[in-house]
Amino acid sequence: MRTSRAWGLTMTSETDASAMTTDQAQGDGPELSISTPLDVPGQPRLDLDRALEAILFIADEPQSVVSLAAAVARPVAEVRAAITRLRADYDGTGGSGEPRTDVAEEPDQRSIRRGFELREVGGGWRFYVRAEYDTLVADFVLTQSSTRLSQAALETLSVIAYKQPISRSQVASIRAVNVDSVVRTLLGRGLVTEVDTDPETGAILYGTTELLLTNLGINSLDELPHISPLLDDGQEGFDFD
Repeated sequence: MRTSRAWGLTMTSETDASAMTTDQAQGDGPELSISTPLDVPGQPRLDLDRALEAILFIADEPQSVVSLAAAVARPVAEVRAAITRLRADYDGTGGSGEPRTDVAEEPDQRSIRRGFELREVGGGWRFYVRAEYDTLVADFVLTQSSTRLSQAALETLSVIAYKQPISRSQVASIRAVNVDSVVRTLLGRGLVTEVDTDPETGAILYGTTELLLTNLGINSLDELPHISPLLDDGQEGFDFD
């Protein structure tokens, strides 16, 4: 899922900016006005909390506070406070965090504990199903899935099986194609799972599950066939270091 509009900081007109700079130099003027991604022409100013919520909703990887702040062009402190409010909202613990000054006061309706949570993982933030609903959601996804995997899914699953733990970018490097949707499919089928995060990049590392062993009729990954005889020259394997 991609957005069709690239956002950036846009200063006011040259004349207005010059006037403001003069006022600032005299010490009696406001700070230089800028437009941010929250300012959409012809629409009311977007709510910071909901803007972050929308970004996190489509994110495939944990998003750092710095990257989120860059996306909405707001100070890191404001974004961190907004995340605190969102977590309290989803947890049903009521509004908490720093008071808001960018929107009008509204009645507090933050009393429902949601079936998902905003969790910090690998130095970033991402939505997850709450632990108590994991089994329910996994069963539902499995019943909605067809039993047959595409060739792309089989190839991606093979790379993960032999190279785990491995990140999506590493799998993509081996297969030379984008594997985001395929990995989501394998996650939905319960064949792979998140096992760790890379300490340097924060990228999620994936590995196979017991379900894969069951489907293959083996007891452990040690029983997988050696990969070298299956390659053209029998030597290179999957090494990419």
